[in-house]
Amino acid sequence: MVEIFCTNNNQKKQVPSGTTLKDLAELLNIQLSYDILGATINNKVRNLNYELYTNKVVTYFDATDPSGYEMYERSLCFLLYKAVKDLFPQEDIVIKHSISGGKFCEFENPDFEVTASIVKDIRQYMQNLVKEDLPFIREEMLTKEAVELYRRNGMTDKVKLLQNRKLFYTSVYSLDKTINYFFGCLVPSTGYIQYFDLVPYENGMLLSTPSRTFPNKISPVKKSPKLFNIFKEYKEWLKVIDVPYAGDLNAAIQNDGERNQILLSEALHEKKIAQIADDIKRKNVKMVLISGPSSSGKTTTCRRISVQLGVLGFHPVQLSVDNYFVEREQTPKDENGNYDYEHIEALDLDLFNRDMKDLIDGKEIEVPTFDFQQGKKIYKGNTLKMGEKSILLVEGIHCLNPRLIQSIDASMTYKVFVSALTSLAMDKHNPIHTNDARLIRRIVRDYNYRGYSAEESICRWPSVIIGAQRWIFPFQENADAIFNSAITCEMCLMKPHAMPILNKVPESSPAFTEAKRLKKLLSYFPEMNDKYLPQYSILREFIGGSIFSY
Repeated sequence: MVEIFCTNNNQKKQVPSGTTLKDLAELLNIQLSYDILGATINNKVRNLNYELYTNKVVTYFDATDPSGYEMYERSLCFLLYKAVKDLFPQEDIVIKHSISGGKFCEFENPDFEVTASIVKDIRQYMQNLVKEDLPFIREEMLTKEAVELYRRNGMTDKVKLLQNRKLFYTSVYSLDKTINYFFGCLVPSTGYIQYFDLVPYENGMLLSTPSRTFPNKISPVKKSPKLFNIFKEYKEWLKVIDVPYAGDLNAAIQNDGERNQILLSEALHEKKIAQIADDIKRKNVKMVLISGPSSSGKTTTCRRISVQLGVLGFHPVQLSVDNYFVEREQTPKDENGNYDYEHIEALDLDLFNRDMKDLIDGKEIEVPTFDFQQGKKIYKGNTLKMGEKSILLVEGIHCLNPRLIQSIDASMTYKVFVSALTSLAMDKHNPIHTNDARLIRRIVRDYNYRGYSAEESICRWPSVIIGAQRWIFPFQENADAIFNSAITCEMCLMKPHAMPILNKVPESSPAFTEAKRLKKLLSYFPEMNDKYLPQYSILREFIGGSIFSY
């Protein structure tokens, strides 16, 4: 017998050794809002077939939990892959990135025409597989044997990914007779994947996933043409430099050296920032508004655009929206009664608009400084005035929200959206979520400059994401330009900074599950020394050594 403590109902139970998590859930009569998809065992994610042989702390989750949602998404991707391989054995599907409430997918063969009829057939085949309730089977095998298995099946992207991984054993997943590799656990069987859709999208398909809040409803498709084009552009660029997947990047670093990969990424950044500056000059505007989610690199991007505008003869004037918070007692509160500093009404919109209008009109203003300890704006005699060649650059999370500049003539403004839109994928069927790069950046920055542990940063992250979904992402298509701040070899460069911090998260912490997942992600990449990273790089904002002041 083994002792199990279940946190869902605070129940301690003696059960026979070898009891599965699925059987335990039935024994304890665990009821969640939606279907139980898996559980954490001592804060490590496990599927429902996991067998218990020692005393454990168990927490069951459904698709409203991040671990459950990721498990559902991965399983859905395998379902799509299986359908494509059965219907079109000579073709391969590439699962690219999240957009418009789903995953954008396209056939690897550019000559394969994706018609509405083909998409309908694939969707129907997937639905039939769900009805069959086929089990997802996970097998642990020697890594060298797994690599050989993938090689025999022509899955070279997975061979490159795994052959240099320093582990004896690797997981191989199978569905019926179809094999694949996925970055984490899957649901027990296809019968668990009841909610999805597959629709034609651009030159491929959109695999629509359920809403995290309501997992029994499909997320509505919201077209994001500007964002889609940026993803597409960067994917094409990765093909040009021959590093579309993590295994290719690792091989390139081994063959060409670290310096070349850094130089390529930084050269692309400089080229894009220069193009944005040229466009700003062409549009003849007075005000540049720069927005983006947490840890996207807004501040460094603002500094670098200023430098490029200086090259063009402008005298840039920089300003942060964070100076314009309302007094503490006027700050809106969230549903938990806490001050919501990410709310648009946490800003003194009237004062901001009045000051910006005066600046554009050539008047001098005194810029406030918000004192977070006192919870109020204070004036220290800091003044700003724009000359004939001046251009105002304003940075803040609400800079694409029309409410922020409701008194400003829109034709006088230019809007830039900044985000780390990770285009590199693990392999053809395991894209890296764009949130992961930003979270790793934030963990390192908060530890280095704000005194926060990885545990604290991870626990704050869900509220950061909610704020971005509410106040930033709905306005990203308002941008005149989108700047992708991701660096191709970013995971390699961040790894030596992030791993020691993540290793400090204790197993008993609720942040341990996420810390372990991030460490696994980083384990696929070699460490890179930042000695070749320029002082003006976006990453210097997080790891230190920047030429800019923050």
